[in-house]
Amino acid sequence: MPTLRIPTPLRPYAAGQSEIKIQGSTVAEALDELVQSYPALRQHLFSEAGDLRAFVNLYINDEDIRHLQGVQTPIGEGDRLLLIPSIAGG
Repeated sequence: MPTLRIPTPLRPYAAGQSEIKIQGSTVAEALDELVQSYPALRQHLFSEAGDLRAFVNLYINDEDIRHLQGVQTPIGEGDRLLLIPSIAGG
């Protein structure tokens, strides 16, 4: 079963979990399952229009999904999906 790594700043919205087992055959299905299980994450990951926020970076096994098929990238057994929000500072 694929796993999704939750970054520290978002863990309070995912019951404190650092890693979650996910189902779904694509990144989009996995994210849908995630926000159904943890609705508080939705506002941090998606815009009001339902699009993935620009500052949310997703990697599947060290590859940025933007360089693959985006949220339609297939996922399979043993894959690791990493959720990495961009941090800005000054």
